[in-house]
Amino acid sequence: MRQSSRWWPTSLWFTMWALGTAFLAGTLATARVGDRYWLWIGYGLCAVLWLVFVLGDNRAPLVARSALVANALLAAALIGPAPEGTPVILACLGMTAFASLAEIRLPVIVLLLLTVLAVTTLSWWTSTQELESLVADLAALVIVALLGLNRRLYLVQVRQSRELVEQTRLAQAEHARAAALDERARIARELHDVLAHSLGALTVQLEVAEAVLSERGDVEAARKLVLRSRKLAVQGLVEARSAVTALREDVPALAEALAEKVAEHGRDHGVRAGFTTVGPERAIGSPAAVALLRTAREALTNAARHAPGAAVEVRLSFLDGLLRLEVGNDPPARAPEAEPGGHGLVGMRERLTLAGGTLTTGPRAGGTGWLVTAEVPG
Repeated sequence: MRQSSRWWPTSLWFTMWALGTAFLAGTLATARVGDRYWLWIGYGLCAVLWLVFVLGDNRAPLVARSALVANALLAAALIGPAPEGTPVILACLGMTAFASLAEIRLPVIVLLLLTVLAVTTLSWWTSTQELESLVADLAALVIVALLGLNRRLYLVQVRQSRELVEQTRLAQAEHARAAALDERARIARELHDVLAHSLGALTVQLEVAEAVLSERGDVEAARKLVLRSRKLAVQGLVEARSAVTALREDVPALAEALAEKVAEHGRDHGVRAGFTTVGPERAIGSPAAVALLRTAREALTNAARHAPGAAVEVRLSFLDGLLRLEVGNDPPARAPEAEPGGHGLVGMRERLTLAGGTLTTGPRAGGTGWLVTAEVPG
């Protein structure tokens, strides 16, 4: 929507517009032109041109402003032959209104002012008025033009402020939209990792149980598979609840969250679990923190499954421009239960890749256990 170019947006300027219109009406009724009756025509034309500007500025701005220019020039031409100061006021009124228009470029306003001054001078040159009268008229025109320019500057600043506010609002809306999309993607990854792993393993167990019953009729083996499926379902439900809880909460400080996760692992599985940090701690971005936290959780879960009873050690290193997470476990204290393979490592690697990091897994040095190493920039 086009911003209104009207030069009376405040009560003061509306009063000036109303007084100017009333003055034009009064001029036609009380003008003293002596024997120069043709001045009536000039005053009437000035009144018509002013009304064209007032009524047509929002509908046909080009026509309205052209009428305002003609009004100022015609009034300036009438200053010399007029026996009174009516044309001066008409010219001042038109010049003030034109100089107040925010849409008009400054050079155009200056050009009109110089033209009005020149027309006024030529009009005086052909008359018998004193030089002091010309100087006063020219000074009045310059002063009202400066007042109009001051008003124009205010309008320009208001418009720029509104545009800046609108641009800021749009930028904030776009930022909020991008943040929402990023959060949706994070939630989708979390739920996918939990559900895909749990439901995939559960499906395999149930398919094996069905095959055992239909092919061999081994009820006991099928019962064990169903019990294992139930265990997988319970584990998946616990992981899903943990993921939902984590998504509802803000991401805590990484070292604090890892320490809590390691301590929880030690309590739940009755094993020795240690956590250490290397280097001075610093704030890191949410994507890197979430990726390392989820990697640690998956690595601890894998350690409990594949190395039951084994002690675990987690180390977080704050290096120069790099964060390194190491999750190591000793050899298993007892034989692990046979479980179908999941997609834990794949999920960890994908999450770290999204954060610009890498994942390395393999036996510890000397073959004493297993080590998971994740690195992300930060």
